[in-house]
Amino acid sequence: MNTTTLATPVPASARQDATTIGLIGLAHGTSHFNHMLLPPLFPLFIRDFGLTFSELGLLVSVFFVISGVGQAMAGFLVDRIGARPVLFTALGLFVCASLAAATAHGYHGLMLAAALAGLGNAPFHPVDFTILNKRVSAPRLGHAFSVHGITGNLGWAVAPVFLIGVTGWAGGQWRTAYLATALVSLAVLVLLVLNRDAIDDRQGQWEDSSKAGGQSASAPSEHPMAFLKLPSVWLCFSFFFWTTAALSAIQSFASPALMRMYGLPESITAFVVTGYMLCGAAGMVIGGFLVARVARLERTIAVAMALAALLLLLTATGWLPPYIAAGAAALAGFGTGLAGPSRDMLIKRAAPPGATGRVYGTVYSGLDVGFAVAAPVFGAMLDHGQANGVFYGASLVLVLGIASAALVGLGLHRR
Repeated sequence: MNTTTLATPVPASARQDATTIGLIGLAHGTSHFNHMLLPPLFPLFIRDFGLTFSELGLLVSVFFVISGVGQAMAGFLVDRIGARPVLFTALGLFVCASLAAATAHGYHGLMLAAALAGLGNAPFHPVDFTILNKRVSAPRLGHAFSVHGITGNLGWAVAPVFLIGVTGWAGGQWRTAYLATALVSLAVLVLLVLNRDAIDDRQGQWEDSSKAGGQSASAPSEHPMAFLKLPSVWLCFSFFFWTTAALSAIQSFASPALMRMYGLPESITAFVVTGYMLCGAAGMVIGGFLVARVARLERTIAVAMALAALLLLLTATGWLPPYIAAGAAALAGFGTGLAGPSRDMLIKRAAPPGATGRVYGTVYSGLDVGFAVAAPVFGAMLDHGQANGVFYGASLVLVLGIASAALVGLGLHRR
């Protein structure tokens, strides 16, 4: 009787859940902040180093190729040694990436910064979702996914404002901005170390513990790579690939594309990405409540992303007045944000017990591959004068993402 009692986890209190969710949200926001370590200052790199948009797009590709390959591998590492030590290492790599950018004297220095940031970014999704799934009680898990997505969007939104703002404050010295970003990542690392008990994924394991225990007692253990045979895993991967290709277009190239299409000043277009991310954060707040109330999550994803695709399509046509076009591009973030919590819950349902880190690592590597492939493609469009192709392409790949999500949902409901 005593053994059973000790093996059954005590449900987490609301305060414990909130602490874990807040700390992981902060870490996730920091990772997304470092996604944007280089793109906001692309115009200054063009000025100082004479780079082209295609070369700048390759920097984005380097970041996400390293992150994507590393993310798939990090999932296995997280399942083996735990998420917390991997998280601490990742934040340390972000500090190193900022210092590399601050001391860069040409393209190779920027390439080193992109590589270090990509390596730091690699473990975040398997780390974050492993800790959330094991530390947060089931009734609050949907809200945990919502907060996780919101903080990621806020990290994306804050980075351009922070980097451009500090550079302006320092009289155009962009190296000072990178010293400041190093301090940001270091401060987050220190805070997490001080609160390390709240993010210990080796303690608690509230979610699916009895289910997993029952399976381990009665069924033979599967090969660690067995999850790769599941069609749902690769459909989720493709979903991330398509939707992230759209995000790459907006993050890296929406500003120059709007300048060329509509003649808007950079002082306006530079903050379209921030608007897109803030709208996405608002969508995620609502999406967190929908997760608990909607059985067919793929339908929520389809409606939300169709709205985003329509707004980007209207922006691409050139029919809208300039400021309305900038607003439509930013508002598209609401649709992709609304789909976010449903997307994360869909992946959770597709993951077999005991393979959380591996599944999230593999699926979320589609995000990195999408960024890596899309960035040079959209950069080349701008180099060849096809600014509207940025928005047409983003709209198209969102539609392909809807199709992938629909197939995942169909497979789950046939189980």
